Amino acid sequence: MPQRSPRSQALGMHLVLVLVTCLLGSRALVAHQMQPEASAPAPAAATESATPWGGDYFPNTLLTDQDGRQVRFFDDLIKDKVVVINFIFTSCSDSCPLETARLRQVQKLLGDRVGQDIFFYSISIDPLSDTPAVLKAYSQRFKVGPGWKFLTGEFEDVTDLRKKLGLFIEGVDNGRSKDHNLSLIVGNQSTGRWMKASPFENPWILADQLANTLQNWKQPSAEQNYADAPQIRPPSNGEELFRTRCASCHSLGPQDGEGIGMRNIGPDLIGVTRQRDPAWLNRWIREPDKVLAEKDPIALQLFEKYERIPMPNLRLDEQSAQSIIEFLNNETERQHPSVQPLADGALTPETASTASETVSRMQ
Repeated sequence: MPQRSPRSQALGMHLVLVLVTCLLGSRALVAHQMQPEASAPAPAAATESATPWGGDYFPNTLLTDQDGRQVRFFDDLIKDKVVVINFIFTSCSDSCPLETARLRQVQKLLGDRVGQDIFFYSISIDPLSDTPAVLKAYSQRFKVGPGWKFLTGEFEDVTDLRKKLGLFIEGVDNGRSKDHNLSLIVGNQSTGRWMKASPFENPWILADQLANTLQNWKQPSAEQNYADAPQIRPPSNGEELFRTRCASCHSLGPQDGEGIGMRNIGPDLIGVTRQRDPAWLNRWIREPDKVLAEKDPIALQLFEKYERIPMPNLRLDEQSAQSIIEFLNNETERQHPSVQPLADGALTPETASTASETVSRMQ
């Protein structure tokens, strides 16, 4: 019998292994088919979804409100609530008054819902100075309504709270009050939806976020055709500065909130360019703190008339102030065209009355 080569022997062994494997596989398949079909495993019980931002994340910091009542941050203030939270200090002379004035506009837009299903919290980062009595006086100057608490607590506890809310920036917040983060937090604790917002946000947008986006609550609205939408004109530099820097406290006539409490922190500014000296107005816009410190009679009168809330220094240069003045002048002219003298130099009764009313609002 001829001897087989090593290659032939290896090939033969490989064929044997393949046959054995196939045989075992077929027997296993037959055995599986002969067994009764196993019942499908029962689906796992649905686990209750929960927000990750609960009591195990937020500190239950002890705080005191403007009426001297002690509250816990999580249990009493934010649990299952839609909230607005910002950090201020009452001796702030620039950003904090603007932020408070802007939130007051939002509160006006939301009406009775503030204190019922939407809550405002302003927490002091200067607890040594901002006692409950100081916070109460501050809230009264801005005429805030129900549902808005001004709070103070231990400095270390408030700092930890700011870090948890993402409103503490290392290297910026260095213990000096004026260097704090200006953002505010809005959110719904029960759903875990939180977002940062600018304190200079359009008040209507912020009110819509609180009333609708965070709660899925919407007023029914009639359908409208996009063809009916008005053309949007690009704002001038002066208008953009006014809307972002001045509109928290000042209105521009009845259509801009005058007379309905939206912006009566400061005077309505329609007609101001016809009443004030241009050089005085430019300096007043740029450095109102210095003008007031010099005991300027007009500045003192405005300070006393408007709840002793000083106009903040917005750090504008001369050109920016002039751009605002030009916008105010154009807007005044648009709403109240300049009085045209008659041939004999007299004014018509209608235009004379309009001019008188415009000036009287500024006094």
